[in-house]
Amino acid sequence: MPENKLSVGVVMDPIRNITTKKDSSFAMLLEAQRRGAVIHYMELGDLSISQGVAKARSRLLTVRDQPADWFDLHTVQEIRLGDLDVILMRKDPPFDMEYIYATYILERAEIAGALVVNRPQSLRDMNEKAYTAWFPECCPETLITRSMPDMKSFLRSHGRIVVKPLHGMGGRSIFVISSGDNNANVIFETLTDYGQRFAMAQVYIPEILQGDKRILLVDGEPIPYALARIPSADDNRGNLVMGATGEGRELSARDRWICSQVGPALKERGVLFAGLDVIGDYLTEINITSPTGIRELDRQFALNIAGSLFDAIDRHLGHGPKRHR
Repeated sequence: MPENKLSVGVVMDPIRNITTKKDSSFAMLLEAQRRGAVIHYMELGDLSISQGVAKARSRLLTVRDQPADWFDLHTVQEIRLGDLDVILMRKDPPFDMEYIYATYILERAEIAGALVVNRPQSLRDMNEKAYTAWFPECCPETLITRSMPDMKSFLRSHGRIVVKPLHGMGGRSIFVISSGDNNANVIFETLTDYGQRFAMAQVYIPEILQGDKRILLVDGEPIPYALARIPSADDNRGNLVMGATGEGRELSARDRWICSQVGPALKERGVLFAGLDVIGDYLTEINITSPTGIRELDRQFALNIAGSLFDAIDRHLGHGPKRHR
């Protein structure tokens, strides 16, 4: 690796499949390249541990901000992950055992000296749905359970609820159920696998019609604008991949208060980049695996959120890039 250049590793899903105009990982790669970094591209299958040393088959990556032909991958090389300055863990969920095994490898890289964004232990500990339980004052009434009778009781108590699995992303398998819905039982059976898996139920928040706000935090501090994802007329879900429309908005006083509760805890646990999901006045999810929203907010408000992230990375590196031999 060239001396005095920041060495950046990225672990992600296949780059050939991304949509560049809305991919936050791509925004990070563009910023890394703008800063002159050497970028090492890796997928999950490229990672390994040998004699306790985290390694990878990496390919040097160059990127271009254009809708077609947006990247080049170069010769495969074997590297020690701990020799990198920073590793961006941007693999999308599902958060399954393969994902967890990857965090063990990345933790060995962290021990060897690489800054991993986000910290591997925190990726394991802070499930996007379940970790909201650490901030009950910010959240709607929430139940996490395997019990189908408890879910039925929760529905009877509140009249209209949202239920979802703990491991999903992008709005998959999220249901809105009202009292009297004859599909409720089969939904509870499916989500819990007849009481064998934990699932989440939350009180339905009517303000979803005004959008599910994605608030991005960099090193515990919020970007001053949120991306409100407004559901389409024929769907309840505020997810862009499910047809929602993205609209930028300035953070409200309540949004900032929620960030003030959650941000310091994320910073303390090595989470440099996170996405909070807020509906109305309530926190519903804390996303730390591969949050999105950078490119949409950058376009609407002339921001450089990836630039703010790399400024934070520089602060955490302190001494600057390693001198590679």
